[in-house]
Amino acid sequence: MIVPTDKRMIPVIQEKIDNLSKPKGSLGRLESLAVQMALIQQTPHPQLLHPCHILFGGDHGIEREGVTCTPREVTAQQMMNYAQGGGAVGMFCRQHGFALRVVDVGVDYDFDLNRYPRIIDRKIAHGTRDFLYEAAMSADEWELALHVGAEQVDACADEGANVVCLGEMGAGNTSPSSILMHLLLGIPLEQCVGAGSGLDAPGVRRKLEVLGDALRNYKVKHVLPTEFDSGTFAYFAGYEMAAAVGAMLRAAERRMVVLVDGFIMTACMLMASRMDSAVLDYAVFGHCGDEGGHRIMLDAMGAKPLLHLGMRLGEGTGALCAWPIVQSAVNMLNDMDSFDDAHITKYF
Repeated sequence: MIVPTDKRMIPVIQEKIDNLSKPKGSLGRLESLAVQMALIQQTPHPQLLHPCHILFGGDHGIEREGVTCTPREVTAQQMMNYAQGGGAVGMFCRQHGFALRVVDVGVDYDFDLNRYPRIIDRKIAHGTRDFLYEAAMSADEWELALHVGAEQVDACADEGANVVCLGEMGAGNTSPSSILMHLLLGIPLEQCVGAGSGLDAPGVRRKLEVLGDALRNYKVKHVLPTEFDSGTFAYFAGYEMAAAVGAMLRAAERRMVVLVDGFIMTACMLMASRMDSAVLDYAVFGHCGDEGGHRIMLDAMGAKPLLHLGMRLGEGTGALCAWPIVQSAVNMLNDMDSFDDAHITKYF
């Protein structure tokens, strides 16, 4: 069970911020972010320890329907690349001091774990089934993927981490994210569907048609509830998405900071918040990406992303780029002098 942060601390934290040697409110978003960090750790002196980035990989049956320009073999190729420290995620993890965990939850490939010992094998299946025709995964597989995510967060926490950043790799994973955004927020499907990894205009139209057909087929089999649950999530999501949801929920249970990346990870946080709304107290949304519906989904959740750099890579890269801002907010609380310390007249 996730314990919501105790908002009764806010006046104490705010008083500390307002007594720092600066005009009141002059550090803007850093100030509200500092309040969030203090609430998560229930102290006006929060610390950020041993940050860990978990990247879950999985393939999607819907990829077979031409909804992405990225073939599924790229998922396996990139996972091997990440395991050797490659890719943007490897570079940013080194830059910002994050331990990287590369986890195979459902990649359609059998990795040589002797050659790639850094790939953590938690494979549930060789990709999900095609949700154009049937559920992507079973209820048991959904629960197993949630457990994988929770297990990985526990491993990070056992190593001393109180910050987790989450990323994904899976060709076609903007498609389930778009459908879940549509279902959970009631936003027209066409506003939820974008170019993904680089579809042209005809490709986006094809993607929209396939997802529309998938929804119609789903509605024939299911009476749509007013509140969607894990059965709906399992019907459309990928194994890597389910694992990310499990990681988000467990991290919040353990009072850890959860750095949320782009469109796919925001859709996962949306799912997690429907399972336990208190998870949002622990979420820091790293950036607003350029995937079509990302800004709409963020706005619908009341989320305030830290960056907007035109990114749409995934992997967790946007969240990693936002990390120095989180550090600055905490450093402001802990290292900046007060009016009294600096012998400056408090003028407000």
